[in-house]
Amino acid sequence: MDGDNQTIVTEFILLGLTRQSEKEEVVFGMFLWMYLVTISGNLLIILAISCDSHLHTPMYFFLANLSSVDISAPTVIVPKALVNHMLGSKSISYTGCMTQIYFFITFSNMDGFLLSVMAYDRYVAICHPLHYTMMMRPRLCVLLVAISWAITNLHALLHTLLMVRLTFCSHNAVHHFFCDPYPILKLSCSDTFINDLMVFTIGGLVFLTPFTCIIVSYAYIFSKVLKLKSAHGIRKALSTCGSHLTVVSLFYGAILGIYMHPSSTYTVQDTVATVIFTVVTPMVNPFIYSLRNRDIKGALRKIILRS
Repeated sequence: MDGDNQTIVTEFILLGLTRQSEKEEVVFGMFLWMYLVTISGNLLIILAISCDSHLHTPMYFFLANLSSVDISAPTVIVPKALVNHMLGSKSISYTGCMTQIYFFITFSNMDGFLLSVMAYDRYVAICHPLHYTMMMRPRLCVLLVAISWAITNLHALLHTLLMVRLTFCSHNAVHHFFCDPYPILKLSCSDTFINDLMVFTIGGLVFLTPFTCIIVSYAYIFSKVLKLKSAHGIRKALSTCGSHLTVVSLFYGAILGIYMHPSSTYTVQDTVATVIFTVVTPMVNPFIYSLRNRDIKGALRKIILRS
């Protein structure tokens, strides 16, 4: 290597989604608006569930946790991008970048685990309604969420430690608006084979486990629903799953398109898909659940009337 390539990187430059100043203003406005809507919408969901005793059930307990994650995930990413824009800076420190990677992986995986737990909850509610209270005990619900947090944090720690061991030389311009692991890996002048291998093995396992749980749960649900003779019963059963299925489709559709290939093939199209995955999905989740859920709308109406 020459002298330039021996320079150790202490910060990264986040190039963002566009380099045109007039478009940057538009992107800044869109990100600020989406972030404020995300925080407001998810806080309202949490507030509605907390204030209405009728919503103190396993399904809404998991939904409140999902809303908490949907607040946390963009908060790791968006405020830094907004501050950089306002200060006219695009830099992020090496430590800040590794911290973003850790929490990004944690919250992204936690979304998947919570969606799988919610799928299991729907399976029990539809396929074993008489045993629902016994099977979905509060202690079990808390345990499922705690185990999910433990797995996702350990998984994030593994990938962050593998990232820290890499050497980053003179190239520090990231073609992204945050420290996404794949664009960062492309900048390393070290061998990233182990990192890619862990993404496809451990990362694949952490991804496929909740995804498989969702598929199996809905296979049993649809099998049960198809046996129902009443059209009203079928509509009622499917209505409880519609919101969840919509969120699952958005989440896994984006994540499959981005991370199920080697880091070396990461493209601009993947960057756009990441925006959907990290910013758009957490924003629309509250609307999907509230607009299709009579209980949530009723709880929100009570809050508005009280105020």
